[in-house]
Amino acid sequence: MIVGEKVKFAIIGAGHIGKRHAEMVLRNEDAELIAICDIKKKEELGLENFDVPYFDSVEAMLDSGLVFDVVNICSPNGLHAKHSVQALEQRKHIVCEKPMGLTKAECEQVIYTSLRVSRQVFCVMQNRYSPPSAWIKDVIERGIMGKIFMVQLNCYWNRDERYYKAGSWKGSSDLDGGTLFTQFSHFIDIMFWLFGDIKEIQGKFDDFTHQNLTAFEDSGFVNFRFVNGGMGSLNYSTAVWDKNLESSITIIGEKGSVKIGGQYMNEVEYCHIDGYTMPTLDEASPANDYGSYKGSAANHHFVIQNVIDTLKGRTSATTNALEGLKVVEIIERIYELRNPKI
Repeated sequence: MIVGEKVKFAIIGAGHIGKRHAEMVLRNEDAELIAICDIKKKEELGLENFDVPYFDSVEAMLDSGLVFDVVNICSPNGLHAKHSVQALEQRKHIVCEKPMGLTKAECEQVIYTSLRVSRQVFCVMQNRYSPPSAWIKDVIERGIMGKIFMVQLNCYWNRDERYYKAGSWKGSSDLDGGTLFTQFSHFIDIMFWLFGDIKEIQGKFDDFTHQNLTAFEDSGFVNFRFVNGGMGSLNYSTAVWDKNLESSITIIGEKGSVKIGGQYMNEVEYCHIDGYTMPTLDEASPANDYGSYKGSAANHHFVIQNVIDTLKGRTSATTNALEGLKVVEIIERIYELRNPKI
């Protein structure tokens, strides 16, 4: 536990998300930014506002002698597990951007290492902090909707040549991993957080517009049953023309129905539950804006605050390592249907 001093952060990866993490650390009075690391030259990354030591390799930063408590992993997806283990071996706590890894086995290695060195792993699933997510979590946990019959998760976004640039890690099988890992793992996390694990998975996949941009599908229809009862579906695509269409979840229960929609699952569009009055929710944070495209809600300040509060003994992690592993394992099981074993 860290008592009576600021929590010191270092960041691996200085792209859009890495800079977002750095900004949130700088804005928090209980946090201090110690260092940033990326393989690109500092001048290429727009880091003028971050007056801290810069390193061009993970090894150089970890061996620098600088003192820090937490390493934020904001590197490409396929490096998350490797970089997490490297930092854990130096007895640093970890804040890992989604996904925690690209396989269940990678995630298990991270968890094993964290337990061996007695350090925390925080998985970034910032959509849990959005007011509609927090509200529906309470509704489900209190059983207000009764038994859950059906859940439909729709994720329809645009990702085109403005996003998948030549020479980038995005779109590759080894560093990106696939649409469900990079674009939609946040929403799979919300579904798992609300309703638990899934089974009896079936799926159909296609690549409509990304044949020359990515090494994997851009669209899929997936259906399944929940281990806890009820059935569900996940329908997703990054082939939507020009801009994001929606991220929504529709829930049909014994005592009522709810739809949370908008482009980023940030608006309660329908709530009709027996004997229940919908409360007024706080306004949701805007989407992360990356210029030519947008991502999920800009809730990273909540993530950094949760890390600080947990390490100071005030609370517990919002998304722990086992939950991060489960999201990866669910995606891995879905993706096994793309290339079934003979």
